[in-house]
Amino acid sequence: MSKVYAVGVGPGSSKYVTEFVKEIIQNCDVVIGYKYTLKTIENLIQGKEIYEITMNDQEDSYQKILPELGERTLVIPFTGDVNFSESEVVDRLIEIFGDVEIVPGISSIQVAASRAKVPLDKSKVITMHVTTPIEDKKLELQKALIDGFSVILVPRPWPKQPDKHFMPSEIAIYLREHKFETDKMKVHVYEAITTENETSFEGTVKELEGKEFSDLSVMVFNQTSLDSYMNYRWQWEN
Repeated sequence: MSKVYAVGVGPGSSKYVTEFVKEIIQNCDVVIGYKYTLKTIENLIQGKEIYEITMNDQEDSYQKILPELGERTLVIPFTGDVNFSESEVVDRLIEIFGDVEIVPGISSIQVAASRAKVPLDKSKVITMHVTTPIEDKKLELQKALIDGFSVILVPRPWPKQPDKHFMPSEIAIYLREHKFETDKMKVHVYEAITTENETSFEGTVKELEGKEFSDLSVMVFNQTSLDSYMNYRWQWEN
Protein backbone atom coordinates (compact mmCIF):
# COMPACT_ATOMS: atom_id res chain seq x y z
CA MET A 1 0.00 0.00 0.00
CA SER A 2 1.31 3.45 -0.91
CA LYS A 3 2.04 6.18 1.62
CA VAL A 4 1.62 9.90 0.94
CA TYR A 5 3.18 12.68 3.01
CA ALA A 6 2.71 16.44 2.86
CA VAL A 7 5.71 17.91 4.68
CA GLY A 8 6.90 21.40 5.56
CA VAL A 9 10.55 22.03 4.67
CA GLY A 10 11.00 25.47 6.23
CA PRO A 11 11.34 28.96 4.75
CA GLY A 12 14.22 28.26 2.38
CA SER A 13 17.44 27.30 4.13
CA SER A 14 18.16 23.59 4.39
CA LYS A 15 19.18 24.24 8.01
CA TYR A 16 15.50 24.77 8.85
CA VAL A 17 14.38 21.32 7.64
CA THR A 18 13.54 19.25 10.72
CA GLU A 19 15.17 15.89 11.33
CA PHE A 20 11.81 14.12 11.12
CA VAL A 21 11.06 15.61 7.71
CA LYS A 22 14.57 14.75 6.49
CA GLU A 23 14.01 11.12 7.47
CA ILE A 24 10.69 10.97 5.61
CA ILE A 25 12.20 12.48 2.46
CA GLN A 26 15.25 10.23 2.51
CA ASN A 27 13.07 7.13 2.75
CA CYS A 28 10.55 8.08 0.05
CA ASP A 29 10.44 7.05 -3.61
CA VAL A 30 8.72 9.96 -5.36
CA VAL A 31 8.81 13.73 -4.75
CA ILE A 32 6.48 16.30 -6.30
CA GLY A 33 7.10 19.98 -5.61
CA TYR A 34 7.71 23.52 -6.76
CA LYS A 35 11.17 24.55 -7.97
CA TYR A 36 11.94 26.77 -4.97
CA THR A 37 10.79 24.11 -2.52
CA LEU A 38 12.78 21.34 -4.23
CA LYS A 39 15.87 23.58 -4.11
CA THR A 40 15.62 23.63 -0.32
CA ILE A 41 15.86 19.82 -0.13
CA GLU A 42 18.03 19.12 -3.17
CA ASN A 43 20.64 17.32 -1.07
CA LEU A 44 17.97 14.90 0.19
CA ILE A 45 16.32 13.90 -3.09
CA GLN A 46 19.23 12.57 -5.13
CA GLY A 47 18.13 9.42 -6.94
CA LYS A 48 14.42 9.96 -6.29
CA GLU A 49 11.75 10.16 -8.95
CA ILE A 50 11.14 13.91 -9.06
CA TYR A 51 8.33 15.96 -10.57
CA GLU A 52 8.85 19.72 -10.67
CA ILE A 53 5.49 21.45 -10.86
CA THR A 54 3.94 24.88 -11.26
CA MET A 55 0.53 26.13 -10.18
CA ASN A 56 -0.71 25.54 -13.73
CA ASP A 57 0.37 21.91 -14.09
CA GLN A 58 0.31 20.54 -10.53
CA GLU A 59 -3.10 18.90 -10.99
CA ASP A 60 -1.88 16.97 -14.06
CA SER A 61 1.17 15.75 -12.13
CA TYR A 62 -0.88 14.54 -9.18
CA GLN A 63 -3.30 12.73 -11.47
CA LYS A 64 -0.44 11.17 -13.44
CA ILE A 65 1.35 9.74 -10.43
CA LEU A 66 -1.80 8.43 -8.70
CA PRO A 67 -2.24 5.23 -10.79
CA GLU A 68 1.54 4.73 -10.99
CA LEU A 69 2.29 5.01 -7.28
CA GLY A 70 1.66 1.36 -6.41
CA GLU A 71 3.43 0.43 -3.16
CA ARG A 72 5.74 3.40 -3.25
CA THR A 73 5.98 6.40 -0.90
CA LEU A 74 5.21 9.89 -2.20
CA VAL A 75 6.31 13.16 -0.58
CA ILE A 76 4.86 16.56 -1.47
CA PRO A 77 7.09 19.20 0.17
CA PHE A 78 5.79 22.66 1.03
CA THR A 79 7.83 25.75 1.74
CA GLY A 80 7.39 26.73 5.38
CA ASP A 81 4.68 24.87 7.27
CA VAL A 82 2.07 22.71 5.55
CA ASN A 83 -0.57 23.94 7.98
CA PHE A 84 -0.22 27.62 7.12
CA SER A 85 -1.39 29.21 3.87
CA GLU A 86 -1.50 25.87 2.03
CA SER A 87 -4.95 24.54 2.89
CA GLU A 88 -6.30 24.79 -0.66
CA VAL A 89 -3.57 22.47 -1.95
CA VAL A 90 -3.65 20.11 1.02
CA ASP A 91 -7.42 19.73 0.69
CA ARG A 92 -6.97 18.80 -2.98
CA LEU A 93 -4.28 16.24 -2.12
CA ILE A 94 -6.66 14.58 0.35
CA GLU A 95 -9.36 14.51 -2.34
CA ILE A 96 -6.96 12.80 -4.76
CA PHE A 97 -4.89 10.49 -2.57
CA GLY A 98 -7.20 9.93 0.40
CA ASP A 99 -5.08 9.37 3.49
CA VAL A 100 -2.32 12.03 3.49
CA GLU A 101 -0.03 12.30 6.53
CA ILE A 102 0.71 15.95 7.30
CA VAL A 103 4.04 16.79 8.92
CA PRO A 104 4.58 20.41 10.05
CA GLY A 105 7.61 22.54 9.32
CA ILE A 106 9.04 25.88 10.42
CA SER A 107 7.13 28.76 8.86
CA SER A 108 8.49 32.07 7.61
CA ILE A 109 6.05 33.78 9.97
CA GLN A 110 7.82 32.22 12.95
CA VAL A 111 11.21 33.34 11.72
CA ALA A 112 9.95 36.83 10.82
CA ALA A 113 8.40 37.24 14.26
CA SER A 114 11.71 36.20 15.82
CA ARG A 115 13.71 38.61 13.65
CA ALA A 116 11.39 41.48 14.62
CA LYS A 117 11.22 40.36 18.27
CA VAL A 118 7.44 40.27 18.11
CA PRO A 119 5.81 37.50 20.19
CA LEU A 120 3.31 35.36 18.31
CA ASP A 121 1.11 34.97 21.38
CA LYS A 122 0.45 38.73 21.33
CA SER A 123 -0.01 38.99 17.58
CA LYS A 124 -2.49 38.21 14.84
CA VAL A 125 -1.30 36.05 11.95
CA ILE A 126 -2.93 36.74 8.59
CA THR A 127 -2.27 35.29 5.16
CA MET A 128 -3.43 37.01 2.00
CA HIS A 129 -1.69 34.29 -0.03
CA VAL A 130 -4.90 32.61 -1.18
CA THR A 131 -6.86 32.47 -4.42
CA THR A 132 -10.18 33.24 -2.74
CA PRO A 133 -11.35 36.86 -2.13
CA ILE A 134 -9.47 38.66 0.64
CA GLU A 135 -11.86 41.48 1.56
CA ASP A 136 -12.63 39.84 4.91
CA LYS A 137 -8.90 39.46 5.56
CA LYS A 138 -8.37 43.15 4.85
CA LEU A 139 -10.98 43.99 7.46
CA GLU A 140 -9.31 41.53 9.83
CA LEU A 141 -6.03 43.40 9.32
CA GLN A 142 -7.69 46.74 10.10
CA LYS A 143 -9.34 45.40 13.25
CA ALA A 144 -6.15 43.79 14.53
CA LEU A 145 -4.20 47.03 14.10
CA ILE A 146 -6.94 49.14 15.68
CA ASP A 147 -7.08 46.74 18.63
CA GLY A 148 -3.36 47.22 19.19
CA PHE A 149 -2.09 43.84 18.07
CA SER A 150 1.09 43.27 16.15
CA VAL A 151 0.38 41.52 12.85
CA ILE A 152 2.49 38.98 10.97
CA LEU A 153 1.18 38.96 7.42
CA VAL A 154 1.88 37.09 4.20
CA PRO A 155 0.97 39.39 1.26
CA ARG A 156 -0.49 38.26 -2.07
CA PRO A 157 1.61 38.48 -5.24
CA TRP A 158 -0.57 38.53 -8.36
CA PRO A 159 1.21 40.78 -10.88
CA LYS A 160 -0.84 39.57 -13.85
CA GLN A 161 -4.06 40.75 -12.18
CA PRO A 162 -3.44 44.14 -10.54
CA ASP A 163 -6.82 44.11 -8.79
CA LYS A 164 -5.73 40.98 -6.88
CA HIS A 165 -2.11 42.06 -6.33
CA PHE A 166 -1.80 42.98 -2.64
CA MET A 167 1.84 43.40 -1.77
CA PRO A 168 3.46 45.75 0.79
CA SER A 169 3.02 48.86 -1.36
CA GLU A 170 -0.65 48.12 -2.00
CA ILE A 171 -1.17 47.31 1.67
CA ALA A 172 0.41 50.62 2.70
CA ILE A 173 -1.84 52.55 0.33
CA TYR A 174 -4.89 50.59 1.49
CA LEU A 175 -4.23 51.43 5.14
CA ARG A 176 -3.59 55.11 4.37
CA GLU A 177 -6.84 55.31 2.42
CA HIS A 178 -8.61 53.84 5.44
CA LYS A 179 -7.36 56.65 7.69
CA PHE A 180 -4.46 54.88 9.38
CA GLU A 181 -1.50 57.10 10.30
CA THR A 182 0.92 55.04 8.25
CA ASP A 183 3.77 57.50 8.82
CA LYS A 184 3.73 56.45 12.49
CA MET A 185 3.29 52.68 12.07
CA LYS A 186 6.37 50.47 12.43
CA VAL A 187 6.80 47.64 9.94
CA HIS A 188 9.37 45.04 8.88
CA VAL A 189 9.44 43.26 5.52
CA TYR A 190 11.60 40.18 5.03
CA GLU A 191 12.34 38.61 1.64
CA ALA A 192 13.73 35.10 1.05
CA ILE A 193 14.07 34.73 4.81
CA THR A 194 16.77 32.31 6.10
CA THR A 195 18.42 32.07 2.66
CA GLU A 196 21.63 33.65 1.39
CA ASN A 197 19.45 36.09 -0.57
CA GLU A 198 17.57 37.33 2.49
CA THR A 199 16.87 41.07 2.61
CA SER A 200 14.99 43.12 5.16
CA PHE A 201 13.27 46.48 5.40
CA GLU A 202 12.55 48.30 8.64
CA GLY A 203 10.71 51.60 8.73
CA THR A 204 7.21 53.01 8.58
CA VAL A 205 4.26 51.68 6.61
CA LYS A 206 4.12 54.92 4.62
CA GLU A 207 7.68 54.29 3.36
CA LEU A 208 6.49 51.08 1.69
CA GLU A 209 4.44 52.95 -0.90
CA GLY A 210 6.01 52.45 -4.32
CA LYS A 211 8.53 49.86 -3.08
CA GLU A 212 8.71 46.48 -4.85
CA PHE A 213 9.15 43.21 -3.00
CA SER A 214 9.36 39.63 -4.25
CA ASP A 215 6.72 36.93 -3.82
CA LEU A 216 8.87 35.48 -1.02
CA SER A 217 7.94 38.28 1.38
CA VAL A 218 6.49 38.38 4.88
CA MET A 219 5.49 41.51 6.80
CA VAL A 220 5.50 42.30 10.50
CA PHE A 221 3.49 45.25 11.81
CA ASN A 222 5.19 45.93 15.12
CA GLN A 223 2.94 47.28 17.87
CA THR A 224 4.70 45.41 20.66
CA SER A 225 6.05 46.90 23.87
CA LEU A 226 8.12 45.03 26.42
CA ASP A 227 5.98 43.43 29.13
CA SER A 228 8.15 41.14 31.23
CA TYR A 229 7.12 39.08 34.23
CA MET A 230 8.60 41.79 36.50
CA ASN A 231 5.52 43.89 35.73
CA TYR A 232 3.50 41.27 37.58
CA ARG A 233 5.77 40.59 40.52
CA TRP A 234 2.99 41.66 42.88
CA GLN A 235 1.54 38.21 42.27
CA TRP A 236 4.34 36.50 44.19
CA GLU A 237 5.65 39.31 46.39
CA ASN A 238 3.89 40.05 49.67
